[in-house]
Amino acid sequence: MSTRTEEKLTALLRCSEAPSDSQRERLLAFLKERYGDNVTGLDWEKDDTLRGGFRLQVGADIYDWSREGLLRRFKDYLRDRKLGDGELIPLMREVIDDFEPDTDPEELGTVISVGDEIAEVRGLEHAAYGEILQFRSGIKGMVQDLKRDRIGCILFGDTSQISEGSVVRRTRRTAGMPVGEGFLGRVVDALGQPIDGKAPIDPEGYRPIEMAAPGILQRQPVDTPMETGLVAIDSMFPIGRGQRELIIGDRQTGKTAIAIDTILNQKGKDVICIYVAIGQKTSSVAQLADNLRRRGAMDYTVIVNAPAGAPASLQYIAPYAGCALGEYFMYRGRDVLIVYDDLSKHAIAYRALSLLLERSPGREAYPGDVFYLHSRLLERSAHLSDELGGGSMTALPIVETQAGDVSAYIPTNIISITDGQIFLETDLFFAGQRPAVNVGLSVSRVGGDAQTKAMKKAAGTIRLDLAQYREMEVFTQFSSDLDETTRKQLTYGQGLMRLLRQPQYHPFSQTEQVIMLVCATAHCMQDVELDQMDAFRTGLIDYIRKNDEALYGRIEETRLLSDEDRQRIIELSKAYKES
Repeated sequence: MSTRTEEKLTALLRCSEAPSDSQRERLLAFLKERYGDNVTGLDWEKDDTLRGGFRLQVGADIYDWSREGLLRRFKDYLRDRKLGDGELIPLMREVIDDFEPDTDPEELGTVISVGDEIAEVRGLEHAAYGEILQFRSGIKGMVQDLKRDRIGCILFGDTSQISEGSVVRRTRRTAGMPVGEGFLGRVVDALGQPIDGKAPIDPEGYRPIEMAAPGILQRQPVDTPMETGLVAIDSMFPIGRGQRELIIGDRQTGKTAIAIDTILNQKGKDVICIYVAIGQKTSSVAQLADNLRRRGAMDYTVIVNAPAGAPASLQYIAPYAGCALGEYFMYRGRDVLIVYDDLSKHAIAYRALSLLLERSPGREAYPGDVFYLHSRLLERSAHLSDELGGGSMTALPIVETQAGDVSAYIPTNIISITDGQIFLETDLFFAGQRPAVNVGLSVSRVGGDAQTKAMKKAAGTIRLDLAQYREMEVFTQFSSDLDETTRKQLTYGQGLMRLLRQPQYHPFSQTEQVIMLVCATAHCMQDVELDQMDAFRTGLIDYIRKNDEALYGRIEETRLLSDEDRQRIIELSKAYKES
């Protein structure tokens, strides 16, 4: 089949000795079969480095039948085979007997310029966007820019080993991520290589880091809660398995703390957790991994780390690599929770690469496709249909704002992609209200569909009560003369706000949350001093568990809250309060 239809080409044969007449005739016959009448002749060039083989170049096509080329094909063939114990020697014997190099051409290019993790290459006419390129030094790159006479690729590795004139070849493969059960409990980089100092990981396969999101018919409604263990979120802004819930707020307002508590709360619930750290300090990620390990959460968690010192190219592909790993489990019917911390730094890394690739800057110097950058990532989170195994992947993207400005470019983009946001307010955080969830600006578009019936009934009107309290607090902060009704409402609101305070690394079970909410909405905590609220809450849960273990177990097992059980909780709460 001809690969050239109009261009007249001259073939160049490189080898250590001139071809004989019969060899020339066979090569010309091969060229005529492959290129028709477009090849005008066959030239020979002496090359003493190609002893025992030759290299044939036709335009941009390279047929490498040198020893180096044959060995590379042999290695690629072995790499693509799945080997079991004791199979290597028999396989090598089989390959030596049967192996024949293919006659598909290679494409080799030449580096024009390199710098700032970007290489421009000439000669790879058929390279595709997202394709992996292999440099002679072993460094890999990914095509990110296609121009008429050259391509731009981002580099993964030490760019000092690449210089102008270096040879690069196509691999005809897109970027992939090794996947498998062996990644659980490990810390890896954006290429899937372990960086925790432990043994190498034996992958069970590879998945492309870029995949099309499941279609509508491949999904089913989000109806199962992904419990965070945080009362403020589970009661008012529930997250469902397969949902995308944005965590947004200024720097140092507890965004990562919410994600980590959610991971801790999945212990024993058969949920795989993936934490993708983008542009963070290595020490912070190490501390986070140590906290998870000490609390027994690393057994079901994978950390993908692209720290601030990593090249922008690795920070760019890190969330896609983590997503590919999550899809491996999701398509096997598992439930996955993935945290992207954070997509603000991801967008900054992509902006840096785009400016180096000379793409036209737009708003805030971001390229025009920065919305697509995150939409094609977050759309891959889904609750799959039963025909595809019923697995799910829940995404918790994190975005950092500047001075609470949610109208900035990246925050508005991601808000429009996700199914709701949890907005953390700086003033609440420094006032001691942690998690500092702003009730007015936070929302979950899945809502009660992702709540159990017990939680839905227990939460009642708590969100409305808090909104009324915040409004009343503003109007009454300068008034000293308050009527009794207003004073009670303020006291009740203050008690609710104090109840929603929760220390880090201490998520509550759903039953514990139901007990607290029923007690609060029934005004059983009305007269409790605010500084005694934590002790009262802990003591109440222990009291009910000891005095009516059947009630506690019934709510835990059925996820229902009958009127009788609700009344029983209120009675026990009053009894505990009197005691």
